[in-house]
Amino acid sequence: MATMQPPVRIGTRASKLAQTQTRHMQARIVAALGADPADADRVAPLVLITTTGDRIQDRRLLEAGGKALFVKEIEEALLAGEIDVAIHSMKDVPAEQPAGLTIAAIPEREDPRDAFVSLKWGSLAELPQGARLGTASLRRQAQTLADRPDLEILMLRGNVDTRLRKLAEGECDAILLAKAGLNRLGMADVVRDLRDPVAAPPAPGQGALAIQSRVVDADAAWLRSLHHAPTA
Repeated sequence: MATMQPPVRIGTRASKLAQTQTRHMQARIVAALGADPADADRVAPLVLITTTGDRIQDRRLLEAGGKALFVKEIEEALLAGEIDVAIHSMKDVPAEQPAGLTIAAIPEREDPRDAFVSLKWGSLAELPQGARLGTASLRRQAQTLADRPDLEILMLRGNVDTRLRKLAEGECDAILLAKAGLNRLGMADVVRDLRDPVAAPPAPGQGALAIQSRVVDADAAWLRSLHHAPTA
């Protein structure tokens, strides 16, 4: 059934993972609008936005302004009317929303745990003394060193493919990644072990997506239909 409403422009980061999870939500948005899946790119086109967080690769985000840098330009586009909704990883969304914007829906959460990935070792406990573990997350660094103070932590930025490539090239002996992202990319087979989410809590909201809209648009029936109350 064709929809008469104007296209719903979906803003997202341009990374492979961001596009993959946004394509999944695009399909659900198209269905919620009652449109033909074949018309997805007309009914709910993706607008790719490079954020400050994507551009900074040489230092921890904490040093440059925090994870809000992954949403800043997308939120500006939403406020300017250049897009109609934004899809974010919930763990990148600041606790306070800019005036005029809101989290309109939170879909069902993926696996929230951190994944241990290594070519040689099966778990954090198996890493030899002084092994190099790559992560750009201060949380993961602190949790890892609490268990294994002997390890060398290397600052590792970049998307999932980049981090896995650096692991394969021998820059580090192991890395920690979000299991949710690996699942969404169809790469769960690289996981060697999973961190206990009680002993090593994941980032708040890890594994969940946030659908952000302007406050005036948040009550749309199609948006409400995407909300998963238990996750929220």
